[in-house]
Amino acid sequence: MMERLREGVNSIAVKIILSLIIFSFAFAGVGGYLAGGTEIPAAKVGDLEISRSQFEQAYQNERAQMQSQAGDFFSTMLSDPNYLAQFRRNVLDRMVNQSLLDQEADRLGLRVSDVQVKQSIREMPAFSNNGIFNNDLYLAALRRNGLSPDQFAEYVRQDMVREQLVNALVSSEFALEDELESLYKLEGQTRMVRTLTLPLSDFSDKAEITDEQKKAYYEQNPSQFVRPEQFKLSYVELTGSGVADVADVTEEEAEAYYDANIAAYGTSEQRKVSHIMIQGDDDAANEKAQAVLAELNAGADFAELAKTRSDDTFSAEQGGQLDWFDKGVMDPAFEDASFALVNTGDVTDVVQSDFGFHIIKLDEIKPSDAKPFADVRDEIIAQLKLQHAAEKFYALSNELAEKAFEMPDNLDDAAEAVNATVNKTDFIALNELSGALANPAVVQALQTPEVREDGLNSDIIEIAPEHVLVLRVDDVRPEAVRPYEDVEAQVTAMLKRQDGEKAADALANTLLTELNADNDAGVNASGYAFGAESEVSRVSPEREVVELVFTMPTPAADASEYGLTRAVNGDVLIVALDSVKEPATEEISLQSQMAERVARTTANADLNALIAQLKQKTEVTYSLDTAEQ
Repeated sequence: MMERLREGVNSIAVKIILSLIIFSFAFAGVGGYLAGGTEIPAAKVGDLEISRSQFEQAYQNERAQMQSQAGDFFSTMLSDPNYLAQFRRNVLDRMVNQSLLDQEADRLGLRVSDVQVKQSIREMPAFSNNGIFNNDLYLAALRRNGLSPDQFAEYVRQDMVREQLVNALVSSEFALEDELESLYKLEGQTRMVRTLTLPLSDFSDKAEITDEQKKAYYEQNPSQFVRPEQFKLSYVELTGSGVADVADVTEEEAEAYYDANIAAYGTSEQRKVSHIMIQGDDDAANEKAQAVLAELNAGADFAELAKTRSDDTFSAEQGGQLDWFDKGVMDPAFEDASFALVNTGDVTDVVQSDFGFHIIKLDEIKPSDAKPFADVRDEIIAQLKLQHAAEKFYALSNELAEKAFEMPDNLDDAAEAVNATVNKTDFIALNELSGALANPAVVQALQTPEVREDGLNSDIIEIAPEHVLVLRVDDVRPEAVRPYEDVEAQVTAMLKRQDGEKAADALANTLLTELNADNDAGVNASGYAFGAESEVSRVSPEREVVELVFTMPTPAADASEYGLTRAVNGDVLIVALDSVKEPATEEISLQSQMAERVARTTANADLNALIAQLKQKTEVTYSLDTAEQ
């Protein structure tokens, strides 16, 4: 096949496109030909080993995908060692599960033909332009990820085999009409309720707390009044917004940028060609190509020869025709020969590239339609100024890092080198850090022995793109129990709340007992009253009330059921359930979204049960510490 997209073209875009496709394939654990050596595997599933290299590749794939979706938020999450270890373990667990499914599919004799694999690849949207399979995009994507067509086809085959097994479970599930009707009624059911609120403040404000009680509580619960470890910090912060533009952009520089990036302002000249490729780099391949050229010169049809003689099988089916391309995309020798053709229908002599010998026919030329330089001059100059600012930020970041390292016992020289100031904090606990200092990377740096114990400058810490800082610990105040005088008010409030909760609970339980005995005299005498009746559903915002009333039995006619719950703020709620309202009976189609949801939920449960069963029958061992990075 013709792998001819050059290394520099659209590397990021192609990697993203391919990662969306082979992400699940990378978990397959079938790439034994990619793994080698005698290293200890990440996990072993029966007789099959999941190598560390396979695991790391899958981990990096999923990490890149999550990074593209969640950005800085995901980076922040990964800075937590516990989250990182759990994330890596989840990836390995999925690889183990897929390996179990692969082995079960093999045991059942499930197979996929070469024709099915080829058709699946052709139908992948990421390899298509306007719904038509693009051979060049396909080959470029594989090159970017270090895969040969045969390797990628094997990934696809394994995924399709596994999909057969999973689909057998999914397609076998269904929902019954009675089941859907019952679920519809449960989800649509509402309940009519009234609530009586006993505000915690009414009871805690009346509580009388003596000095003896407060001091006794303080002495018995010292851990509740610990002042956490605190730090005095110095730091130098550098941001891209604070970096001045240091150089004007010359007209010559702007024009040079325009010439080098003309495709960004329209399309550069593009060509569509057909080719016949003979694979190989020896004399025999050359002679075969020369023989094909002789047939063309003798009047043979180019498209027919491409279909029967070209080794590039995908393009051969199209009579050798390739998609549009511009300069800087194809193999240099192939590209130079293509752009040397002048007229439509012209054919080259035999051209040798890194992929074999080619005969190229010019099918069509699409002239450049880029905007003239004058129309985009201001845009280019603004962009180049941003580049200069970014370059200066990068240079200053390096200077900050170097100076902080060279003079590790202060930040004055580092600040002076980047024309910044040394910021200082008073004593502050880790949970009180704010702004850039609250970044998990800063907290992590403060835990390193060099910074925390030796008092050295930290390494440069990236807070966000074009935002870095270096810090040092000036002083540490160890954890200590705060003096009673400093926490007396806190102790008082805590004891008043405790007494208030006891008093509120006592009254609520008394009233509840009376109400369940059909006696509302206590409520009438308490000074509290039920509010107006309201209708609540399972998705109503009154979370505490909803959780209670949907566990209470349906009340008898002309009667109410009563229950107790507590609001988030501590208030006690007595809830009266007066009636239950069922939704109007509705015939639910077996093709409805609800039916699909029920079947999907059941199928997922079946799949999880199958995996659990396979784990019981198969010896699975984990060798990798997923906390490793």
